[in-house]
Amino acid sequence: MMKPEDVAHYLQEHPQFFNEYTDLLADIQISHPQDDKVISLNERQVISLRERNRVLQDKLLELISFGEENDAIGEKMHRLAIALLSASSLDEFFSVLYFSLKEDFAVPLVAMRVWNISCSENSYTEFTPISEDIHVIAASLSQPYCGNHIAEEIKQWFGEGAEHLNSFAMIPLNTAKTIGLLVLGSPDAERFYPEMGTLHLKRLGDLVCTSITRYDQVETVSREAMQDHITNEQ
Repeated sequence: MMKPEDVAHYLQEHPQFFNEYTDLLADIQISHPQDDKVISLNERQVISLRERNRVLQDKLLELISFGEENDAIGEKMHRLAIALLSASSLDEFFSVLYFSLKEDFAVPLVAMRVWNISCSENSYTEFTPISEDIHVIAASLSQPYCGNHIAEEIKQWFGEGAEHLNSFAMIPLNTAKTIGLLVLGSPDAERFYPEMGTLHLKRLGDLVCTSITRYDQVETVSREAMQDHITNEQ
């Protein structure tokens, strides 16, 4: 006895079959996919095409939505880049960064620690010494981490607001070596989830890292200039 799979395979292998038996297209009746009534093969084909069209329209709308969302994020990143590059001091740098992340990107709480660069470490919370464990965690991140769990030491960077946070994004700041860790926190457990894309977070880390190292270079140049001045005086 021929199996349904055999019939399907035969029709796939012989596409000219319905050209030779055109009456079958009108005569064959099958059940409606949503009702109990019987319809012709042609009608069933029209229904299938309509269903495919609806699925394609839904996918197109989804792609358009993603595109618009990416455009909006790209515009915000562009504004942030200009603001960070325009900052003339570390005070202005941190102010611009935190304001943009909270207001433009709607991130409730932001914390950052920086090391391995020669800025005025005693003047900013961001340069507070951290444990070796955090150095190891930051160095181990090849991509930003998103999820519901972070080290307790990192969580304490958020101060009193830490107890209300349920999801986090940890963004390593890397040059030739790791120089810091930028952490975003949200009370929404689904805001930063493990399966989410991290492309924009990675770009944010690159932007912050490149921008803050400018101050390291400025201070290095200033120290060298001062040393040259002292030498000339002597």
